[in-house]
Amino acid sequence: MIFSELYSVYYNTVAKIMETALRPGATERDLQKCVTEQAFSESVLTILPALKTGRWPLLSEDLTPVLHHPPTMPLTTLEKRWLKAISQDPRVRLFGVEFPDLSDVEPLFCEEDYRVYDRYADGDPFEDETYIKHFRLLRDAIGSGRPVKITMTDRRERELWVRFFPRGFEYSAKDDKIRVIAEGSKFKRFNLAKIESCVYYNGQGSWKMKPPVERRKDLTLLITNQRNTLERAMLHFAHFEKQAERLSDGRYLLRLKYYENDETELVIRVLSFGPYIRVTAPEDFVNLIKNRLKSQKDCGLK
Repeated sequence: MIFSELYSVYYNTVAKIMETALRPGATERDLQKCVTEQAFSESVLTILPALKTGRWPLLSEDLTPVLHHPPTMPLTTLEKRWLKAISQDPRVRLFGVEFPDLSDVEPLFCEEDYRVYDRYADGDPFEDETYIKHFRLLRDAIGSGRPVKITMTDRRERELWVRFFPRGFEYSAKDDKIRVIAEGSKFKRFNLAKIESCVYYNGQGSWKMKPPVERRKDLTLLITNQRNTLERAMLHFAHFEKQAERLSDGRYLLRLKYYENDETELVIRVLSFGPYIRVTAPEDFVNLIKNRLKSQKDCGLK
């Protein structure tokens, strides 16, 4: 993996540990604090133990670093080439990302280097200035929780205006289009390219009240670490807020927080691990698992 906004956290965390360990009087508790502040909650199970045991040979037995100077992490040539390639993707312009000076860097790959099959040719105009303006306004509205008003033309060439709370975006690789996820209107999805104008809605009345926030739930899983189940589970549930705890018998408790709308998908994911993951709480999620298994049995699935 050349670069990842997720996995590069480990490199930055270890660099922070090395920097802290170079300070006079640094304790193991100080190093552990670097992990809890810089990395993911489950990283306490891996990073510091790997450094203490010498599996990652960067600390001595007394927890002093083998390095003489604080580590620096400049971009490698490969990373610069990867960034140059990504910066040429027209969709990146939507986010207004600032890249370092890469004028003298050859991109790692270009659009001509690969061919995408089964994708429609009428994708969204990602480089159109009006399209970019609408995307950024909607993204800001999602972050601030404000409603918007858009105008668009329907199939009968009639101009429509719609007000709603934007909740997110979804990108279709097959269609090469971005859709806006809406709440507060009878339409739940809008093709971003179909929007002709988009402004914040400042009207008066009860509708202007923000919709209730989607309810979050807790889930506790008991993991038997066979067939690399723990690592696979951490990867499978990477985008959920979670905490991992090692039990005395070598098993693990994984506590997740999820949105109610993701419940069906989460049931399917948990079942995919078979007997190596068991739901311990809450009871209503256990019942969802049981009902799903009964439905499969009734269909003759095993």
